[in-house]
Amino acid sequence: THHTPSRSSSQSPLHLPPINLLIAAVPRPVLTPPPLPQSPRFARRSSQSQSPPSRTNPPTMASFARQEHQFLAELGLAPRNPGSFACGAWGGSGPVVTTTNPSNNEVIAEVVEASMDDYEKGMSACFDAAKTWMAIPAPKRGEIVRQIGDALRAKLHHLGRLLSLEMGKILPEGIGEVQEIIDMCDYAVGLSRQLNGSIIPSERPNHMMMEVWNPLGVVGVITAFNFPCAVLGWNACIALVCGNCVVWKGAPTTPLITIAMTKIVASVFEKNNLPSAIFTAFCGGAEIGQAIALDTRIPLVSFTGSTKVGQMVQQQVSARFGKCLLELSGNNAIIVMDDADIPLAVRSVLFAAVGTAGQRCTTCRRLLLHESIYQTFLDQLVEVYKQVRIGDPMEKGTLLGPLHTTASKESFLKGIQNIRSQGGKILLGGSAIESEGNFVQPTIVEISPAAPVVREELFGPVLYAMKFQTLKEAIEINNSVPQGLSSSIFTRKPDAIFKWIGPHGSDCGIVNVNIPTNGAEIGGAFGGEKATGGGREAGSDSWKQYMRRATCTINYGSELPLAQGINFG
Repeated sequence: THHTPSRSSSQSPLHLPPINLLIAAVPRPVLTPPPLPQSPRFARRSSQSQSPPSRTNPPTMASFARQEHQFLAELGLAPRNPGSFACGAWGGSGPVVTTTNPSNNEVIAEVVEASMDDYEKGMSACFDAAKTWMAIPAPKRGEIVRQIGDALRAKLHHLGRLLSLEMGKILPEGIGEVQEIIDMCDYAVGLSRQLNGSIIPSERPNHMMMEVWNPLGVVGVITAFNFPCAVLGWNACIALVCGNCVVWKGAPTTPLITIAMTKIVASVFEKNNLPSAIFTAFCGGAEIGQAIALDTRIPLVSFTGSTKVGQMVQQQVSARFGKCLLELSGNNAIIVMDDADIPLAVRSVLFAAVGTAGQRCTTCRRLLLHESIYQTFLDQLVEVYKQVRIGDPMEKGTLLGPLHTTASKESFLKGIQNIRSQGGKILLGGSAIESEGNFVQPTIVEISPAAPVVREELFGPVLYAMKFQTLKEAIEINNSVPQGLSSSIFTRKPDAIFKWIGPHGSDCGIVNVNIPTNGAEIGGAFGGEKATGGGREAGSDSWKQYMRRATCTINYGSELPLAQGINFG
C-alpha cells in the first residue's frame, strides 16, 4: 500500500483557507515548530523502482483503480488515451507515452501522441476552418467563448484535481488555475464587442483615415507544464474572439490536462454545429513544437518555456517572417525597505517563493533586504518556512507539493551543489526528501548578488537572500540579471514607490508595490522584458497581437490631393 507523504502530526501543520492560499496562511504571531527534517512518514523507495516506466511493458494504471480518482472518467479520460484532436476527431499514430503522478511517480495513464502525419492532417483542417470562423461576427464568436467558460465551470473541481494530480501543484492552486481560464473566457466575451479601431483625421479634403483590425487566421499556442490551463486561456480565449483558429501543443508531461481541456472546448463547437477543427490540439514533444514554429500557415506562435528554447523558436518563426509571443524565464526579486510592513512582506515572500513549489515563472527567487532589517526579517521568514506542510498536493492543508518530475528534483540538487561551491550558505532546507515522489525542502540561501548562480533561474523553491544599503543599490541588483519578468518592493515611502515604477526603477514587465511577484490578475498585460521574451498576454491591449492592423484611407470626393502637399503634374 502506498502511503502519501505528509508531515508528522507533531509538526504543527499550517492549515489554509481554500481561497486565500498562502497569503493568508501565516498566523500572527509566528509560531515556532520543530525544524524541518526529512519526514519519517515518507516511504523508502528502491533505485530500481525510480526508473521510468517501460514502453514495452505497460505498467498497471493504479490511479484509475482508486476511488478518489474516479473524477478522471468524469473528464472523459481512460487508462489509454488518443492524444491528437485533428479534423474534429480523436486519434494518434505517434509513440505511446505514460504520464505520472509526481507525488509518488506512479503511472496515471497512457497517451498515444500525435505523429507528424496527424499534425499535417489536423493543421490542414484548422487552416481551412479559419475561413469559416473569421467570417462570424466578433460578438457571436464571444458567445461561443462564453459557452466554453460555462462548460469549464461545470468541471471546475474535476479539472483542478487533475491539475493537482498530474502537475503536482496543491489543490487550491489547481482549482485557481482553472478559474483563471474561466475568468479569461468572461474577459474575452466583453472584449468581443470592443475590438475597436480608430478614426484618424486626414490632412486631405474629402478623405477619411481609419484603422481596421482583422484576424490573423491561425494562432499556434505552445504551453509549459507549470500552467497548462491558464496560459492556454490567456492565448486561446483572446485568439478565438479575435477570429483566429487555435492549434495547441500542450506540455509533454501534462497530456491528460491537454486532452481533458480539449474535450470540453470541442464539445462546445460541436454543440453549435461549428467546425471542430477551429480548436485543434496535439500531445507530443519537440517535433510537434518545431512543426508549429516552421509552419507558414501559422502567422503567430505563442511559446511559453525556457529562454534557451524560446530563442530557438523565435529564430525559426522570424526566419519565415512570422510573429512570436514569448513568455520565458524569470528571475524575480522582492525588495524590502527599512520602512516596510514586515509581517505583510513575510507572508508575501512565503507565497512568492514557496507557491507551486517554486515552479512559477513569477516565483520570487531573490530577496533583497535593507541591512537594518535584514536579520529580523530572515529570522521571521525562517520560522514561517518551518511551518510549511509538505505532502500530497491533493490533501487539505498541504502548502508544498512535489516538483513536477524526477529530473526537476535532480536539477534542484545540482543547483544546491552550485550554490555551495559559489559561497552560498544554506539557512534552511537544501535537500531532497527521501520518498517515492519528487519532494524537496523549501530552501533559503544567504549569498552574494555577484554569484553567477544568482543570474540563473533554478526552477524550484530556492530563495536567495542578500542585503543592500540604499534604494539605488537595490534597484541595480534587481536589474542586474538577464531576465526581466516580475519584481516587487515593500515600502510606504511615496518617493521610493514612484522611483521604483519610473524610468530609473525596475526594468521588468511587472512592477509591483507591497504585493508578491506572483499571482497576477488577468486584467493587465502579462509578460516581461529582456531574456523573458517581451511578449504580452491576457489583458490590457494584448489582443492587438492576435490581429492584423490595416490603415485605410478612403477618398469620397472627386479630387486627388496628395499628402505633404505634393503636386504631381
